[in-house]
Amino acid sequence: MALTLHTLSSSKGSKTKTKRVGRGQSSGRGKTAGRGTKGQRARTGGKKKLKLKGMKQMILGFPKNRGFRSRFAEAATVPLSRLEVFGAGEKIDLDLLKKRGLVKRSDRRVKVVLGGELTKKLTLIGIQTSASAKAAIEKAGGTLELHPSTKGKKGKREEKGKALKKGKK
Repeated sequence: MALTLHTLSSSKGSKTKTKRVGRGQSSGRGKTAGRGTKGQRARTGGKKKLKLKGMKQMILGFPKNRGFRSRFAEAATVPLSRLEVFGAGEKIDLDLLKKRGLVKRSDRRVKVVLGGELTKKLTLIGIQTSASAKAAIEKAGGTLELHPSTKGKKGKREEKGKALKKGKK
């Protein structure tokens, strides 16, 4: 027989009517409607929030709400020895690190930490460093520079301080 729209039907047993409970004793689920007699579970809404009453259970029932999640991205760390792939005298910034695959493309901040040795003279632009990594870079003859966009800018606190001083005259 050809399969057409008017010959389609659901398979046998796939569509069953839901059992209506509490509709008389002859229905098989009358009187207590399959809930047994008395107790919290027999009442309406009794099964929904049924919990053990111990303090430990109460604490476990609450959502975890300690701590916080910072809105600032955490700096990706790069060990000093990984910077050996660059040529001597090269200027390194975040974009160059991303191109060479030393950090992920989604990383916004990078921090160079001491791990291994640096033998080449490099210039890091707008990259954070640990104190020991900074010393190692300077020992190799390298330098650290601020990002061009932050040069000459003052922090919010300094601006605020000036505004307060002007207002006090």
